[in-house]
Amino acid sequence: MTQRTPVGLVGVTGYTGIELARLLARHEGMELVRATSRSEAGKCLSELFPSLAGFPIGDVVVSVPDVADLAEACELVFLAVPHGTAMDMAAELVARGVKVVDLSADFRIKDAGTYADWYGLEHRHPELLPEAVFGLPEFNAEAVRGARLVANPGCYPTSVILGLSPALREGLVETDGIVVDSKSGTTGAGRKASVGSLFCEVADSFKAYNLGKHRHTPEIEQELSGVAGAEMTVSFNTHLLPISRGILSTSYARLKKSLSLDEVHLLYSKAYENAPWVRVLPLGKLPETRFVRGTMFCDIGLVVDPRTQRLIVVSAIDNLCRGASGQALANANVMLGLDMGLGLDLVPLVP
Repeated sequence: MTQRTPVGLVGVTGYTGIELARLLARHEGMELVRATSRSEAGKCLSELFPSLAGFPIGDVVVSVPDVADLAEACELVFLAVPHGTAMDMAAELVARGVKVVDLSADFRIKDAGTYADWYGLEHRHPELLPEAVFGLPEFNAEAVRGARLVANPGCYPTSVILGLSPALREGLVETDGIVVDSKSGTTGAGRKASVGSLFCEVADSFKAYNLGKHRHTPEIEQELSGVAGAEMTVSFNTHLLPISRGILSTSYARLKKSLSLDEVHLLYSKAYENAPWVRVLPLGKLPETRFVRGTMFCDIGLVVDPRTQRLIVVSAIDNLCRGASGQALANANVMLGLDMGLGLDLVPLVP
């Protein structure tokens, strides 16, 4: 592949921005020509991130975000900035004919009122919500292919939606009473300075947070409702793990009828037989975050509890790669007519 598509990255200094730079460093189909940060403008990427020294991408000089410059230089732009910050820039870029993959939550929620309720912010570009494609590659690749704007799924929702969708689609479980228990590494909170994510606050401890009010809840309910064909309310509960990367989600759903583990496992295996990044583990095996670290894999383990008549689904992903930057790159690949997996053939880092 001789000619690469010029792309931009707004918000290169956050964890998702750093991860995207890592993935783009050796990408055969895209060239990072703009990397932006208001606080670090004027520095080259290898100065900020010595891990990129020796790669051509390390010589890219960080600039202040400027929509006109991005539109002139780039065919596609990744927005790795917080919610509220992305929506105006996304709207301007799309209007100028630039494809956008937004890693924030600004275009994930289809209802502007629901977005305002959960994020405390009125949506300033609700006209774009109907066309923004929810970029879960296993389910929406065809829609992504023709999209101008892709809403990259959240990390928690990615693990939950992939874990529960086959059971809901096939009507194996009740749509009410579903409880999801999710745990994330500290990079999920971002790179900003915060007492709650200091080493001494997190190490050798384990805590719940935002119970009953996590902002990923409406995203999960929206997408699972679409799969099930019925409005759903999910009890979504989050916890902070003393690790840097990884998400482990355990979902509990009531079976509609008695099923064996073999039957459920066969259904899940068939559901994901053409999804190379979803690994349905062998019977009796359960996922661990360390076996997906730095990759696009979502490992799924299944348990049928006949005593409580529940299906228990355990799913593990890397929150930065599969839950954010790697998934954004997969969406960009599809939007640009490239192979979805280009640059994402990654082997887990163990230990």
